[in-house]
Amino acid sequence: MFSTAQIGIDLGTANILVYSKDKGIILNEPSVVALNTDTRAVLAIGIEAKAMVGKTPSHIVAVRPLRDGVIADFDVTASLLKEIMRKASKNMGLALRKPNVVVCAPTGSTSVERRAILDAVRSCGAKNVHIIEEPVAAAIGADLPVEEPTANVVVDIGGGTTEVAIISYGGVVSSKSVRVGGDKLDEAIIQYVRKTYNILIGERTAEQIKMEIGHAPIDHERMTMEVRGRDLVNGLPKTIELHSAEIQEAMSELLLQLLEALRATLEDCPPELSGDIVDRGVLLTGGGALLNGLQDWIADEIFVPVHVAANPLESVAIGTGRSLSFIDKLQKATV
Repeated sequence: MFSTAQIGIDLGTANILVYSKDKGIILNEPSVVALNTDTRAVLAIGIEAKAMVGKTPSHIVAVRPLRDGVIADFDVTASLLKEIMRKASKNMGLALRKPNVVVCAPTGSTSVERRAILDAVRSCGAKNVHIIEEPVAAAIGADLPVEEPTANVVVDIGGGTTEVAIISYGGVVSSKSVRVGGDKLDEAIIQYVRKTYNILIGERTAEQIKMEIGHAPIDHERMTMEVRGRDLVNGLPKTIELHSAEIQEAMSELLLQLLEALRATLEDCPPELSGDIVDRGVLLTGGGALLNGLQDWIADEIFVPVHVAANPLESVAIGTGRSLSFIDKLQKATV
């Protein structure tokens, strides 16, 4: 059975999520593709491909075709999207034929980058493709009243970028986008362990360290973790113990950049909306919002309430899918 489905896609640097109006989140896969470098054939995507990172023969590479929230490799992204649409179709129990798709893009993306996103989704057979800005999608997904003339401040901390936006009356009033996200924090941890201990660790290990003992620059109870890596002096495997204060130090510079983007956005806020921000506060979404102590640290620094979305990892995808009804209203209004 064929049906014109309406789906929303969160095309993230770390994960791709697909949302259906009828079934909610129907797919959540890492944005990773395993390629045979000799034939350029796609061997695996998503969870299977992520499990291969750092563990494959020389002719197989696990790559991320999306960097900093935009498409870095068009052909691989198109292959990834085709497979994602096939899986989504299977999960919905129907064949997706020419679906209507809303896909999100960073606020700072260029027209060329947005065109690449549109072309990649259209190449998968989509009938109509619309782009929505990530912070607006996150606000809709977190049940904020985006259509009302009140200020909603959203900080969406993704894998490749952090989007800060003040949203009012359905649009972005002021925004900043910085190329600081989960990936950069992982890189900072890898570099710290390399410089301090002469130990080389992989991306997956760094991500695990960040999630378990990573902490925002605020006082906290010391946590420790055993980490295995390769000794750069003798090339042998080695186990070391890391503590949370070290990881806090490694990530602090990047987190300060994130805070600076939030401050700069608030400085650009029209005076009429500033009162709303004092009352309503700031909403954190995205995987980075789950970092230990981040909510309390930001609240201490900017002196306004800070909230974390009920489901920060899925807010953008849910909002992207829900925005289909907004787009339908707009289309009807222009007919």
